[in-house]
Amino acid sequence: MIDYDAHHWRRHLFAIRGSMIREIIYRVATTTVWAIVVGIFDEYFIHKTIPSVVHGLVGTALGLLLVFRTNASYDRFWEGRKLWGGIVNESRNLARSSRVLIAPHDPKLHADIVRWAIAWVYAAMHSLRGRKDIGPMADVLPKGSVRMALDAQHTPLWIATRITQLLNEARKKGYIDTIQTQSIDQNVQAFIDYVGACERIVKTPLPFAYVVHLRRALIMYTFTLPFALLKDLGWAMVPAVFMVAYIFYGIEEIGVQIEDPFGYDDNDLPLERICTTIENNLLATIDGEVFHAPPKAGDEAPQSIV
Repeated sequence: MIDYDAHHWRRHLFAIRGSMIREIIYRVATTTVWAIVVGIFDEYFIHKTIPSVVHGLVGTALGLLLVFRTNASYDRFWEGRKLWGGIVNESRNLARSSRVLIAPHDPKLHADIVRWAIAWVYAAMHSLRGRKDIGPMADVLPKGSVRMALDAQHTPLWIATRITQLLNEARKKGYIDTIQTQSIDQNVQAFIDYVGACERIVKTPLPFAYVVHLRRALIMYTFTLPFALLKDLGWAMVPAVFMVAYIFYGIEEIGVQIEDPFGYDDNDLPLERICTTIENNLLATIDGEVFHAPPKAGDEAPQSIV
């Protein structure tokens, strides 16, 4: 994702990265060259125009199709951001509960839970991109377990199962009771729910028929537009076709780019930044203040300070 200041209009006017120019330049150039060819044929060979009213009617319908396309894509983009916001919250809650309930008894077990939670976040990001990786935790966690996680059919599921096993270990050792175990494990269950919802977005693109029809309509509209504008604009129809093609193809490409918000495009979600934020937040629960075991039965309670 590109960070920007919404008040800098002049800077945005000349921006290239993230502006769809690279993606649509060949389509727009082809349409513009075609408009020049139509102008040459009209002037030297065959004079042929079509009523502009047809393009006025079709342009209205095409505009509605493009609006629906971009709205549907942005809904997917925003849903993806909300899901990753939920992942941020659940990972913090998992680390918080483990720090308070488990770390005072067994700091190492708490550290293992936190590190596997961080590994899960990175595994989820890479899984949505069709890869298998657990990020920086691959150098910290046991090599055998890391290898098993990466060899698993679904790495995030394997890691979530491992976290639940660690929570069950804490229960068996008496650090937490059954109710507390179930409560903390709800965060792990939410991990699976969130990554499943993200996979639904990735694996369910917009219906093929809609995309095909929209693109065919765009091509027919822009390639016949010179014939509709030639009579009224003459050679001025070339920049007019360029402008219309740039706007229409750009809107369609924006929908394509944000339809799957978990990839590497300039306008996709900043998953690396989110994962790094989670990593830093969770590691702070390991490297932060010293943990103290709770007082044993019969120990004198600390005096309150008045």
